[in-house]
Amino acid sequence: MNLDPDSSAIELHPSCGTPGNPPSDEPVRNSDQHIQDPVLVWAPSGRRLISGLLGMNVVLLGAALVAGEAFNPSGLKHQEPQVFMLLLMGVSLVWMLWYLLWARKQPGISPHEDHHAGGMTVMVVLLLFAVCSLLLHFFRTGYLINMIDCKPAITVLSTFVESPFLALQTYLLWAHSKDCVHRHKIITRSGLMLILSADLLLWLNAVTEDSIHEEIELEREDSNTSSSEAGISDLAGTANSTFCQCSASAQCLVFRKGFEVLYPFNIEYYLMAGCMIYVMWKNVGRRMGPGHNHVSQKFTINIVYQGGVIYGLVLGGLVLIAGATVFILYQVWVSQHQLRHTAFLIFYGYHLVVMPVMSLCSLAGLLVHRLERRAHEGGHNPTRSLDVLLLVAAAIGQLALSYFSLVAALAVGTQGPLGNLDLSYSLLSLMELILQNIFIIEGLHRHPNLFAKKKERGSIFKPKKKVVVPIEEKGKIDISLLDASAPPVVQAHDEKKSWTKRVIQEICAFLILSNIMLWVIPAFGVHPQFENGLGKQFFGFTAWFVMVNLGQPLSVFYRMHSVGALMELFITA
Repeated sequence: MNLDPDSSAIELHPSCGTPGNPPSDEPVRNSDQHIQDPVLVWAPSGRRLISGLLGMNVVLLGAALVAGEAFNPSGLKHQEPQVFMLLLMGVSLVWMLWYLLWARKQPGISPHEDHHAGGMTVMVVLLLFAVCSLLLHFFRTGYLINMIDCKPAITVLSTFVESPFLALQTYLLWAHSKDCVHRHKIITRSGLMLILSADLLLWLNAVTEDSIHEEIELEREDSNTSSSEAGISDLAGTANSTFCQCSASAQCLVFRKGFEVLYPFNIEYYLMAGCMIYVMWKNVGRRMGPGHNHVSQKFTINIVYQGGVIYGLVLGGLVLIAGATVFILYQVWVSQHQLRHTAFLIFYGYHLVVMPVMSLCSLAGLLVHRLERRAHEGGHNPTRSLDVLLLVAAAIGQLALSYFSLVAALAVGTQGPLGNLDLSYSLLSLMELILQNIFIIEGLHRHPNLFAKKKERGSIFKPKKKVVVPIEEKGKIDISLLDASAPPVVQAHDEKKSWTKRVIQEICAFLILSNIMLWVIPAFGVHPQFENGLGKQFFGFTAWFVMVNLGQPLSVFYRMHSVGALMELFITA
């Protein structure tokens, strides 16, 4: 008996025999001529139940181990978190080899592809993060070898397992992120869920390790400002007993510096790879609709050249140049006591100029969307749903920090010019994130080719006539709507498309470059909220430190993900 949750009918296996039909040795095929998965015989109902439960339990266990190591390092004496993640990466490597070398070569395993998944922009960014992460593991390996006498053996071994896991996962996403698997579905979903769990736990472990390092540095700086020389020497002794200091050799210092510089890219890689693995997991067993392939354009430099995009690129380039200058000056001046105040001023001043312009651009884009009146896409699309979910969820990080800063300002007051700038920065961040999210989400749900007919104003004495569009599937735009005769959706005139397309592309170009700069600044360690801010004064160092370390990685991921979404809007304008 077939209990395939993806099919609605219950079929009898031919080998059992039925009245009038002799037993047969032929394999069972459904209406779409796909071989039924024999593993599904014992599977309960619910297409993602087994893999979902597996992933939930693995992530919760791993998170408990990572949290235990972070909050009580001496409690776990046998390196249990590292052993667990090594085991998880090993099983994931075995599954990826099975999928790439055997399962993917089976006939009919992936009859459909999700062309929305694994876009060119996303893959280029993923490859960039993967290359930087592999370089990080090279520097990390060199550093650990130099410090092998005071580092656990499991820590040295982990980098030799994590590097092939990262490389093989990158190839899997590059070559097969669009797959909609229709055979061995339970094994495929379970394997993808293990990889997703490994990505989440490696990200959590990286954030935790980075957080502990920053906490030690900040506590040392706070102690230096309020302690005597004896206190400073005690703190240094405590720090030396906490982690191994790099030797005086220049080689060890180079490896450690490379590891510290490339650390943010590794954090962002696991977030991005986990999102793409989640899309593959959702696409297992999925069947594509008739109009699925309408957005299959490729981005080339000709889009910029032929579209005449000038103003957005020029203004965005100015934002990049100014941002790079501010970033360099901040990194140099913030460590100098005399110029520390100036470093904070140029950081807040730059953001207070850029974010209002970004907000106005997003608002203008919304107005153009209303004037353009594109038809909205219907139907369920896992990639679209994930894009919207990630934009909203990642924005929560900066939104939460802004609201916490607002509460702190109401409680203790702004207390000087830096407090006023911090409060203004928080309020402008709220406005900019909300407007940009609305602009991007509205654009992602608009059809690239179809325009809605303008509504006719009805008279009081003349009722409006309703026009019904024949569609084959509920909630999906049928491919016949591409004809100009199909109401209420019509093809746009070239005259109407020219100026709206130009405005949307100019806005997207400016927002793309601006978000890149707002991603680079915090990704490379510019976190003034740690050292200057109303939240630290009101909530206390420990509580504010936890809030910032949870919010900042999400804010960095939001900027990166918004660049990919804006790039898609730019292409489909």
